[in-house]
Formats: sequence, C-alpha cells, structure tokens
Amino acid sequence: MGRIFISAGHGGRESWGIDPGTIAGGTTEAREMILLRDLIVTELRTRNQEVLSVPDDLSARGTIDWINSRSRPRDVALEIHADAAPNPSVRGASVFYITNNNERRQNAELLLTALLRRVPQLPNRGVRPDSESGLGSLVFCRQVRVASLYMQVGFLTSPEDRALLQNRRRDFAGGIAEGLVAWSQIVDPDSAPSPGETVYPQINININGQNYPERGILVNGNAYIPVDLADRLQIDLSRIPTVRRITYRQVVYIKAIELRDFNISVGWDSNTRTVIIKSILTICPGQIDRIMGTGNTSEVQLQIFLRNNNEAALTRFPDLPRLYREEAAVEGVNHDIAFCQMCVETGFLRFGGDIRPEQNNFAGLGTIGGGAEAASFESARIGVRAHIQHLKAYASLEPLVQEVVDPRFRFVTRGVAPLVGQLSGRWSADTQYGQRIMAMVKRLYESAGLL
Repeated sequence: MGRIFISAGHGGRESWGIDPGTIAGGTTEAREMILLRDLIVTELRTRNQEVLSVPDDLSARGTIDWINSRSRPRDVALEIHADAAPNPSVRGASVFYITNNNERRQNAELLLTALLRRVPQLPNRGVRPDSESGLGSLVFCRQVRVASLYMQVGFLTSPEDRALLQNRRRDFAGGIAEGLVAWSQIVDPDSAPSPGETVYPQINININGQNYPERGILVNGNAYIPVDLADRLQIDLSRIPTVRRITYRQVVYIKAIELRDFNISVGWDSNTRTVIIKSILTICPGQIDRIMGTGNTSEVQLQIFLRNNNEAALTRFPDLPRLYREEAAVEGVNHDIAFCQMCVETGFLRFGGDIRPEQNNFAGLGTIGGGAEAASFESARIGVRAHIQHLKAYASLEPLVQEVVDPRFRFVTRGVAPLVGQLSGRWSADTQYGQRIMAMVKRLYESAGLL
C-alpha cells in the first residue's frame, strides 16, 4: 500500500536563518504545525498506515528533495500550514492543489471535508488551485513527484482559529488523518502494480485553437507535453531549472502547467482529454510587467474579477475599476498592474491591519515624517490618483500631468523601477512583492480571457 509523507510548514533553515513562519498570539506557525504534525503521525500509525515525517530542520527546497528521493509512485504527500491576514476576523481552512488537475481537486475536497467534519466550527474556505496562491504557484504542489496537497488549517492571526487549533489539536489531527487515509486508498486501492513498463494514457494537445499532431501523456493526473513544444513557443526552459522532465518511450516530456510562468495559458478539457495551450495574443510581448503603458482589461472585466474574489468589494467602492482606468490613463500607467497591486495590498478591498477603508488608501502609502498611521485621502478618486502617482514616480522620469497628491512622491528616486519586479524591497520589504503582483495580473488576465 502507498505511504504517506507529511511535512510541517516552516521551521527549517533558509538562507536568512530559521524560518518561523507567521508569528501571532505568542506562538509561531512552525511550532503549531510541528505539534499538529506529530499528532497526525500518531493518528495515522494507529490506523496501520506507513507514514514518513519530513525532518523539521529542512528548508522548503530540502523538504521537496527529501520526499522525492524516497517516494514511490503510489505514495501521497501533504504539507500543513497556518495562514495569516492583516484582518484578524479572516478565518477558515483551505486546501491548495496543482492547477488544472481535477483528480487532485477531488482529493483536496476529500481532505478538507474530513477536517471540517471533526471541527465544524472552522469556516470552510474551499479548495483552490495553486495559481490563486500569493505567488501564483506552490512548489510543494508543483515539484513533489507524487500526488501532493498543501493544506492551510486555519489563520494563526485569527484569535478564534488559533484557540481552536491549540485547544482541539487532536480533533484537527484526527480529521486530517482520516482524510489522508481515504486519499491514500484512492491513489493505491491495494492493487499491485502491473508488471513491465508503466503505461501512461495519451492526451490531445491544442495550441492557439489548432490541434497539435503529436500527443501528450497523463502522469499522476497532470498533463505532460513533448519538450519540443517549448521551442515552438519560444520558451527558454533554462530560466526555471526546476521544470520537471520525464522520458517516456524515448520522448522527453515536461509538465504543461509549468508554462504558466512564461505567460502561457494552460487549460484542460476533460470531455476530449485535451490540454489547451494559449500564448498571449492580445498583449505585446515584453510589456506584461512594464508599469508605464496601457492596460488590457475593460471596466466590466475589472468589476467581475473583483466581485469574484470578494462579493462585497464593490458595495463600498462601486466606481473603483473606472477610477483606476481613468487615473492611470492620465499619467500613462498600466491600469492592470495598478489595479492588481491594489488587490494585493487590500486583500480585494477587505483591508485590515493598519489601514481602514475610510482612509481611501489602496496601496499602503505612508505619510511624511514616518507617522504611525498610513496616509488618508479625501475620496476614492484622490486615493487612486496618489497610488498612480507613486507608481509613476518609481517607473518614469516624466513629470506628473496632475497636481501631486502623493505625500511621498518627492522622496522616490525617479525611474528606478520601470518593471513590477523592481518594486520588491522598495515599495514593500517583501523580496517577492513584485512576484505577488504579477501572479495577480495573470489571474486577472485568465479571468478576462486574455491569457
């Protein structure tokens, strides 16, 4: 029978030192996940499951390498985390699965249902593709060779979730263990592997509306395509050395979903067993991450994207999509990038933390003199204008068209960050800040049918 690998998120040694994860309520994410993981291991062993616990001192990369060096085809792997949010009222559990893998989505639903059956007081945030995570992908879902899921058991920043986790840890462990056993039995229903060569089912490939003459294969629920397609799409795979390659019947294949990192849309049609690949035809190459430029989405597309991620978002700020398009156009800023940065900064207008909705501060702008409170603006339009001006300060040497309302405009070294990635460590101390914004841009373009 297949084995179960389980990893407690964080706690290992990264390049900057020991990673505690989120810190809240006098505890750390690493500590809480290790305690929970140990109980899950005990629960699994009482159910006669063979379980391998990933050592706590490993880095994120080391964790994946450790699992991959020991795993066998019918094993499963889970990593548990606690989420965090600026707003302490945000709660609930969720499970991430690799995008476009329907089999893994069903596995995620099974695992989440098992937890919530034991802890019904925990809100259900649903199962989500890893393309909706903060960075647009999760390496644990993408690079672990066996079936893998990434579970967030609650928000450590929520007093209610934290209390549940600390006072009912055994219920959490029991529910997760039950889900893992059920998942493992689906992956390996006590059947012996067939002798001889492993045979992967074939799938069809469609590129920009045209059927491709060569076929792909389905491996562990994921679509794999011949590596030659990367050359045809002018993709340099050396940029991402972790892209997994496998050789099957003398042909090298790569996991199709990895092409998303090259601004390629990857979809799946289960009826025809076809992986659908689309390159960006409506967006000029090399412009997707350039702050100065023209956006590609309409006001309606921005409204739909915002509403789909927060049903109440447009109740207080119904004109925000229009304001971003108008104010960005005046200064020559790409409104798609500005709007997506707003979504990252405010959590789709949920706010929380140090900034309140009535401050009309959509980009975390500070005040002059390092005051304790973030900047406030008299209206939503002026708040958007300040955001656009601050982006232009970083991305361009051109003068402002409108009167300056950004309180920190004059402190920015003009033109130092024309690309989104160059905002990392400048606009925010987060070294992956630009990557989070670009992940949001890709989600917007997929929602709008542009990617």
